[in-house]
Amino acid sequence: MTAAEFKTQFDALEHLLIGFSMKLTHNREDARDLFQETAYRAFRNREKFAQGTNFKAWVTTIMRNTFINNYRKRRVRNHVEQPIEEHLEAVRSRATHNRAGSNIMTQELHGMIDDLKENYRRPFLMFYRGFHYKEISEQLDIKIGTVKSRIFFARQQLKEKIRAKYDQESLLPLTAAQLN
Repeated sequence: MTAAEFKTQFDALEHLLIGFSMKLTHNREDARDLFQETAYRAFRNREKFAQGTNFKAWVTTIMRNTFINNYRKRRVRNHVEQPIEEHLEAVRSRATHNRAGSNIMTQELHGMIDDLKENYRRPFLMFYRGFHYKEISEQLDIKIGTVKSRIFFARQQLKEKIRAKYDQESLLPLTAAQLN
């Protein structure tokens, strides 16, 4: 696809793409940035576009993928810039509810988490904060399977500690969502 052909087709979709970028970002400035980055990436990769296929679908896919990638980068950057302990402090004031209707005080729960071995605690806290297994694996320089098993064992240990403290089977199974 020539630059002129690209410009013609892209210009015809400009209004639609600006609207789509607003829908994704909910912010005029971010939408403008997303639109510009999409235009740049689409133009740079215009030779990869297969003639006779849907140009609109191709460009909107580039926009959606760019948005997702930027979102992930921002989220990881924000989490990496703040140590795990800072996030732990921010959460300490909230109480966690279990299915039995009683409260496990956040301080008690965090004490239990703090008692976990470091190699279980770090992956568990990162997962709890929303990191994906792959991101945890990359940050801690361990295999994804190891990340999954350490999170699993951390959960098991926490369940056992809660069961021992409260002696109530109805507290279990405890999910990550219930830890919020």
